[in-house]
Amino acid sequence: MRLTFPLLAAVAAACTAEPPRLQEPLVPAKPLVVAAGKPVANLPGERFFRSVRQLTFGGENAEAYWSWDGTRLILQSRPTPTECDQIYVLDLRTGTRTLVSTGKGVTTCGYFLQGDKRVIFASTHVADEKCPPPPGRVRGRYVWAVRQGYDLFTARPDGTDLKRLTDVPGYDAEATVCPVTGRILFTSVRDGDLELYVMEQDGSEVRRITNRVGYDGGAFFSHDGSKIVLRSGLLETPEQEKEYKDFLAQGLVVPSRMELAVCAHDGKGFRTITNNGKANFAPFWHPDNRRILFSSNQDDPRGRNFELYLIDETGKNQVRVTNYEQFDGFPMFSPDGRHLVFASNRFGTIQGETNIFLAEWAEQGDVVTPASQPSRQ
Repeated sequence: MRLTFPLLAAVAAACTAEPPRLQEPLVPAKPLVVAAGKPVANLPGERFFRSVRQLTFGGENAEAYWSWDGTRLILQSRPTPTECDQIYVLDLRTGTRTLVSTGKGVTTCGYFLQGDKRVIFASTHVADEKCPPPPGRVRGRYVWAVRQGYDLFTARPDGTDLKRLTDVPGYDAEATVCPVTGRILFTSVRDGDLELYVMEQDGSEVRRITNRVGYDGGAFFSHDGSKIVLRSGLLETPEQEKEYKDFLAQGLVVPSRMELAVCAHDGKGFRTITNNGKANFAPFWHPDNRRILFSSNQDDPRGRNFELYLIDETGKNQVRVTNYEQFDGFPMFSPDGRHLVFASNRFGTIQGETNIFLAEWAEQGDVVTPASQPSRQ
């Protein structure tokens, strides 16, 4: 039986109590004109994609998230294995790529603030300007680093006017934004565990909205601002809890079991919607506000192949979206719901190369005739 964890009984609202109707578009519906990248093949069985376009070429590129007007992406990129992730803005209309972060330390999780005049990201450059080495494997386990030096910063999309938002000991990162109020949702260890918090765009009025032992993070508001979806590390035994705390004390998390969870905008009604014992992460709400797109290794006994899946917020009616033998992850629908951006190892020139792709979404899962596979660059 799954354990039930307590939640905070009273917190301030993260989004408005009466959000606008979903049918009202978040941005004016305009045709997406893309000059970045080039068309590539649809893979067999990927019936939700009408067309696919590769936007980056080479290195490790991930976590590409849309601007509110649907014309740009903010992403993290590492050109070579010895370099550290930095934050860039990619203009889809021109293909221009602009460095937003300082180029120092390591960064993660960029996002546009409402109005697209500023962006937010996490960086360690104040704590240490050096590029830290990756954690590798610890005690034979694959781990994620939740570095104590991470703080949240905002800047203009060209990298100017850098401002620090958080200044407390520990990890502050994984920031996303409420589509209704513009409030920032982020993960922090400031109270001793990895929990979800909200704050205003200037860093004020910080409020904690989850309170359970285990990693809660990678969270997104629904399009109407009423709900949150997240990845959650479920701990069911004292031994699992001890291991989690031991790793966290070293600034590490073991991601081999992360389940998806849903709660209200204020953290109430927390419930898991997957229970496959695998690494489920990068959830994002479908435009209908009832389904969730996410990445998981649930179909690979070795746990190495990640695919995209679509699931009801009830945990039912799961369908597989991608069909590639390695990594597909970090999906996000465009503001008008017509396109999907995601990261994938497909069509890489070397093992482990990860690039950003743009797909036109076929809502009913229309069958697409695959084109011939393009030549490798």
